[in-house]
Amino acid sequence: MLIWIIIISMMLIGLALVILELIFIPGTTVVGLLGLVFSIIGIVVTYNHFGGNAALYLLLAMLAVSLATLVFSFRTAAWGKFSLKSSIDSRVNEGLLQAVSIGDEGVTLSSLRPIGKAEFNHKTYEVKTSGGYVNTGEKVKIIRIESHQIVVEPLRQL
Repeated sequence: MLIWIIIISMMLIGLALVILELIFIPGTTVVGLLGLVFSIIGIVVTYNHFGGNAALYLLLAMLAVSLATLVFSFRTAAWGKFSLKSSIDSRVNEGLLQAVSIGDEGVTLSSLRPIGKAEFNHKTYEVKTSGGYVNTGEKVKIIRIESHQIVVEPLRQL
């Protein structure tokens, strides 16, 4: 009787680990493989103690339980409880660059090597240079705005 408790426990732990892999931690495969190993050990122990017929019946029962669990979970929409129902319809930096325009002057807040931070109209923006380096605290001017990137050049003091 004790050996059957061990075998059934191994099979249930294996099934639980496979379900855990599918629902809570997908993509790791370690937990799923561990579940498969527990199930195989349960079948091998059954084969060693009770013979091939008992192991075959246990394997068929395990497949039936797995299939029934899968069918039940799809019919009751159990997977829907774990799925993401909202969607993001906004865009990155949408409307962020409307407050600045070509020719605006500002001051760098960090070194631009070639990307850094600068302040224009009391707002901080991430800017880049055309390839040169600009030190912190230098005045810069916007020379172009291309696809949500502000390109600046340093203002040369005369």
